[in-house]
Amino acid sequence: MAFAEKILTVPPPIEVGGRHVKRYHVGSPEPHVERAAYALLPDLLPEPDGTPPASFVVLHRGGDTGAYLNVYSWAWDNALRFTGAAGGQRFLGCPDDDPAHFVRLAPDFIGCVYELPPITHERDAWVRHVLAPERPDLAAYLTDSLPEGMTG
Repeated sequence: MAFAEKILTVPPPIEVGGRHVKRYHVGSPEPHVERAAYALLPDLLPEPDGTPPASFVVLHRGGDTGAYLNVYSWAWDNALRFTGAAGGQRFLGCPDDDPAHFVRLAPDFIGCVYELPPITHERDAWVRHVLAPERPDLAAYLTDSLPEGMTG
């Protein structure tokens, strides 16, 4: 299998259930796939635990029938929780080839090579804006995203 970079886009953050969610898209998810993924998002976010309520997602439209929604949420001040869903990928337990038919994943996979670059950036941004300052600056964290371009 030959490796080729994919395009990364960064839509603006959204608020879901009181959590601020930064967004990354890998590939070009079709509008119906994006709607289906974000409709499931509230079910994939954790309950508040006193940590500034922030998460980031990577929505990846694969080159085949698959679509993947990786949800990373900050918890316990400095830990990253993962939940995910996939559509159209029978290997991961999806019932059919419809990329908009998302099902929740067991937490075995945290991301593929195209989905991992945002994790490094988000770790550094969390330290820079939330953990290192005397007072956490959630607003600064939310504006600090990996630049659009290739996945890296």
